[in-house]
Amino acid sequence: MSPPRRERRKADPAVSDPERLYVITGAPDGRRAALDLVTMVVAQAEPSPMVQPEQAAILRLCKAPLSVAEISAYLSLPFSVVTSLLTELLATELIESRAPIVRAALPDRSLLEAVMHGLQKL
Repeated sequence: MSPPRRERRKADPAVSDPERLYVITGAPDGRRAALDLVTMVVAQAEPSPMVQPEQAAILRLCKAPLSVAEISAYLSLPFSVVTSLLTELLATELIESRAPIVRAALPDRSLLEAVMHGLQKL
């Protein structure tokens, strides 16, 4: 009796098919929103029947803010395809995007404590 053979998991052909990705994104026209991996995206509306299935999935995922990297991972789509889909959603104002808050831009904790102590002494 021979040992059981291990089979490799095959990549999903729908995800790795370049023709499918071209159809999802449409013809490239050079317009892309300034999005990077850490840009936060939040949906402004529910998906309508007029949007593509991938865009509807983005709208359902982004009820709470998600980064572009998380969206790309959840949908198993390349970053460039996700940015193209997000650019279309931004143009129709179905989503809102913003850069993440940089920690250095936040006020210093010691300064806030000094203000708080000063106010308490009043």
